[in-house]
Amino acid sequence: MSDATSTRPAGELDETPEFVTNSGLPVAEAYGPEDLADWSFDDKVGRAGGFPYTRGPYPSMYRGRSWTRRQVVGLGTATETNLRNKYVIAEGQTGISNDFDVPTLIGLDSDDPRSKGEVGRTGVAIDTLQDMRDLFDGIPLDEISVSQTINHPAAVLLAMYVVAAEERGYALSSLAGTTQNDPLKDFYAQKTFIFPPRPSLRLAGDMLEYCSAHMPRWNGISINGYNVREAGTTAPQELGFTFSHAVAYIEELLGRGMDVDDFAPRFSFLFNVHNDFFEEVAKLRAARRMWAHLLRDRFGAKNPHSCRLRMHVQTGGSTLTYQQPEVNLIRGAIQALAGAVGGTQSMAVSCYDEAFSIPSEKAQRLSLRTQQVVAHEAGVSNTVDPLAGSYYVESLTDELERQAYDVMASVDERGGVIVCLEEGWLEQAISDSAHLQQLEVMAKKRIIVGVNEYELDEEYELETFRVGDESEHEQLRRLAEVKASRDDADVQRTLEALREAARDGTNVMPAVIDATRRMATQGEMVSALIDVFGEYQPPAIY
Repeated sequence: MSDATSTRPAGELDETPEFVTNSGLPVAEAYGPEDLADWSFDDKVGRAGGFPYTRGPYPSMYRGRSWTRRQVVGLGTATETNLRNKYVIAEGQTGISNDFDVPTLIGLDSDDPRSKGEVGRTGVAIDTLQDMRDLFDGIPLDEISVSQTINHPAAVLLAMYVVAAEERGYALSSLAGTTQNDPLKDFYAQKTFIFPPRPSLRLAGDMLEYCSAHMPRWNGISINGYNVREAGTTAPQELGFTFSHAVAYIEELLGRGMDVDDFAPRFSFLFNVHNDFFEEVAKLRAARRMWAHLLRDRFGAKNPHSCRLRMHVQTGGSTLTYQQPEVNLIRGAIQALAGAVGGTQSMAVSCYDEAFSIPSEKAQRLSLRTQQVVAHEAGVSNTVDPLAGSYYVESLTDELERQAYDVMASVDERGGVIVCLEEGWLEQAISDSAHLQQLEVMAKKRIIVGVNEYELDEEYELETFRVGDESEHEQLRRLAEVKASRDDADVQRTLEALREAARDGTNVMPAVIDATRRMATQGEMVSALIDVFGEYQPPAIY
């Protein structure tokens, strides 16, 4: 990889021993006052709840309110996931986060031939409004915040949630939660893309515009560094690429005549937390400072809430190993501690059995208990930003910020994130970084306990949870029942109205909501948008 996207060149590994972070940032033997020469506490750190928010978005942080415990749930049918949601709530979870299966992520209905064998296997299958009703049946939506990990079909899933909530008598102004709605990362990280980049940006903007007008407690976007990191980036790349996404979304909304302070306060972020404790704490601190300056200095935000970054973190799924899976409990605890010390507002701890399957109830309970121990027993909730003033942490925060700005500059120099996606540059950058990390593992320059050191000869057996074929059969039955009972002519009328909204540039959300009420499926609505926008064909980069 070239220029600012890495601290080390791809290719042959240097055999000289070195002390570096997981991202390759050099680490000195010791740090002292000389490492913070010409350094201003007020400019770089300040007070929690005040610019530049390095120490946190709120003055008292966890002394006033702990972070939301939001373990990710998603399996089989909506009814099965509803039961699992109720289980984790009963165990002390304070927010809901639902993962969707691959067909839902890429806009296919469960009865599409391409969905066979994938329905409900890696998340919950959502085809129609009836599924959304069942997903939240018996859950008080005005008392708990809800997160939807959906991107390209985000408008459809939000519409289903809106209609289901309104049917139960909830005002939109009472609903709190987040829709991920960051399609840009799908093109080079998660790879669950549907539409080309430019219409994807437009659709994300439509949903953001709708939420700004109608859902004041809803985060219309959670800009996703998590999957960017999972795909193989370094910590500076995670920050730089994520904020480059943010620039694209902000410019899209400004281009519609909106004022930055009308929408930026409801932007939220999703970051990863890997094993290098100090690097991850410093990364989250740097993220808040970068966002504050980006909004104030580049986009002229005047509302302090626009400059105040709020984040959810999830511990690194890609750090979990198939070998000796109980060790993943230790990794999760270290990463959760880093997320808390780093000042997150919401957290999910990836479960120790995720290298094998969808998490079992036991695994989800242990991940939730990990968060609860960190919150109640580790002492991290007693004081704000406890590592502030550490010569090492402050130096590392500054260096991560500097390198992340270099990454953003590389994106800007190439014409912005959309051009970088269309030309395949982002995918090449992430591939180079992941390749180098794998070389380091193979050469034992990066030790993974149980994988390339401290291995066991015997094969490990773990009792795992599996979604069976019966779940797919039940989902197909549910979908057929809905299709048989609806008015097909009414459905086709609303789908044509959706195509027309997509063609003429008006906000598609009202048309999506109308089609949802008429029981159009999410696959039908996505197909109507494909008729207008086409499907994405990734560039060849190898």
